[in-house]
Amino acid sequence: MNLKDRIEELGLELPPAPPPGGVYVPLVVTGNMLYVSGHGPVLPDASLIKGKVGSALDKDAAKAAARQVGLTMLSTLIKHLDPKYKIKRTIKVLGMVNSEMDFFDQPYVMNGFSELMAEVFGKENGLGARSAVGMILPGNIPVEVEAIFEIEE
Repeated sequence: MNLKDRIEELGLELPPAPPPGGVYVPLVVTGNMLYVSGHGPVLPDASLIKGKVGSALDKDAAKAAARQVGLTMLSTLIKHLDPKYKIKRTIKVLGMVNSEMDFFDQPYVMNGFSELMAEVFGKENGLGARSAVGMILPGNIPVEVEAIFEIEE
């Protein structure tokens, strides 16, 4: 089953794929590896979820924002990845959480993204190595994620 069919089967609503926010490309394929640039939480109306985690957003709202980042990334994959490629598995995810200095649940927040990948690709192939860190993010978005996937033709 291809990615678009799987998303439809799960009844997921994808936001529009965002344009690059600078001088870069949304994804790069080299060999059997797919590198996906950092994505933020785009909503179906193309607006962004905003706010610092630990003040404007609690950990559950931030986890939902991380899931929305996953939906945004899936939208980019459908739009930009040549359909001849199939995603075989998630290799590595870097989750960046725009959090207050006294917020320490970044891994919990990133579970929103990881749980979605497991739902779409299956637990065995959807979960990969992962880092979850706190930092300041552009545009005051609560979560940004970049990912590396293994692909096959």
